[in-house]
Amino acid sequence: MHTIPLNKKNLSTLEGFIKVPSYDLESIETGIVHIGVGGFHRSHQAYYIHQLLEQGQGGDWGICGVGLREEDREINRVLHQQDFLYSLVTQHPNQTTHSEIIGSMTDFILAVDEPQKVIDVMAQANTKIVSMTITEGGYNFDPHTLTFNFDNPLVQFEIQHPDQPQTVFGFLTAALKIRKEKGDLPFTILSCDNIQHNGDMTRNMLMSFVERQAPSLVSWIEEHVCFPNTMVDRITPVTSSETREYLHIHHHVHDEWPVICEPYIQWVIEDTFSNGRPKLENLGVQFVQDVSPYEKMKIRLLNAGHSVLGIPGALYGHPTIDACMRDSVFSEFMRKFMDEEATKVVGKIEGIDLEEYKNSLENRFVNPNIKDGLSRICSQSSAKLPKFLFPTIKENLLSGASIKYGTFVLAAWCFYHWKRVDNNNHPIEIIDDLQDQLHQYAKASQHDELSFLKLSTLFGELSEEERFIQVYKRSMDMLNAESNIREVMNHMLSN
Repeated sequence: MHTIPLNKKNLSTLEGFIKVPSYDLESIETGIVHIGVGGFHRSHQAYYIHQLLEQGQGGDWGICGVGLREEDREINRVLHQQDFLYSLVTQHPNQTTHSEIIGSMTDFILAVDEPQKVIDVMAQANTKIVSMTITEGGYNFDPHTLTFNFDNPLVQFEIQHPDQPQTVFGFLTAALKIRKEKGDLPFTILSCDNIQHNGDMTRNMLMSFVERQAPSLVSWIEEHVCFPNTMVDRITPVTSSETREYLHIHHHVHDEWPVICEPYIQWVIEDTFSNGRPKLENLGVQFVQDVSPYEKMKIRLLNAGHSVLGIPGALYGHPTIDACMRDSVFSEFMRKFMDEEATKVVGKIEGIDLEEYKNSLENRFVNPNIKDGLSRICSQSSAKLPKFLFPTIKENLLSGASIKYGTFVLAAWCFYHWKRVDNNNHPIEIIDDLQDQLHQYAKASQHDELSFLKLSTLFGELSEEERFIQVYKRSMDMLNAESNIREVMNHMLSN
């Protein structure tokens, strides 16, 4: 049978082949504007709103997506072509798969083409939340001082031309200015990015920008706008051609940009909102006073666990996280890191059994259907490791606890950038804004084994800690003596 293009007109035909929305798509009102519509947003926040709509509770909380970059042009084309519908394919560890059409998006605006339309939809009174998944880079902060980067040419342009926003901060400021002038309540600004204290970071960066561009807004924002911290979690690999083909064969759906994900989903949010919120607690979302313990747990265990598997795994030649987990040496190495190093710094968390949580991570990582490629896991490690792994090493240095597994990963990271090939001599796909610098410092390790640590913008004071240096040297010596990284890891586990 031929495939059926995904759009509203064809939903009644598709209903015989795949689960379609039971709610009236035309009656949904936009209550959320989301900046940065990628796979994760569509598997997580948009899915939660879809579930609310299925329960008859989310009619005021439809999502208008916004793309700020020229690179968002393709998702803009696909979503408009598909009437903002997309397929979500959830793959379970037992090989079962659940597929459904998600209808919680009401629109998508490409800001580079229609900047005023973005401002207008944010400024309309019905918009009660502006959320975002814009990656660390979108927050425009200096990674060392955590201060706003005013040298960014886009920011400099916006300060001189407030009516021509280009960054998230320019758009937020323009829309909030209108809300204030109209006497409307502001929207909540809800970060859904993997940044510790993401709401606080968003507030700090926005206020820095506003103080320079629109100082008359400062006190109003401070008094009225909420920036809840959040912790989000759902493994969402990059969409592959296999996913599209699966939908063709099994559901007769032609979807140009479906989303694939695991069944596990988690969202923890501080319950501070400027202007109302959806009843997400009905779906298991945790609303708490302080999200810090939960985000620390996720960053130090899940996110760091990915890097602990991914960097050595890429050097060895494993293609995906699940392949690493099926290798007993890699899976035991990661569990040792979690038990002996990460757990030491996470502490007790209300409502969480850490042993169960770590077990769940192992089950999720080994899911054979979630082919989470190591090139994605290791991408931008220069931005990830200082947040996911360095703090655990630093805290364990202070307490005298083990640092050998985390430090070994940093030595492996040096070899990853030095060699740029795996143990089978196949090229490693490296995606990192600092890859040229990292390669330069890593390659110099053949003459000076501490050379990599001299990249002070990354390692800072860590490179001056004597115990860390000793452990790092031992790791480098082992890697220099044995070309097969798996053998080195196995030796570490047996000693």
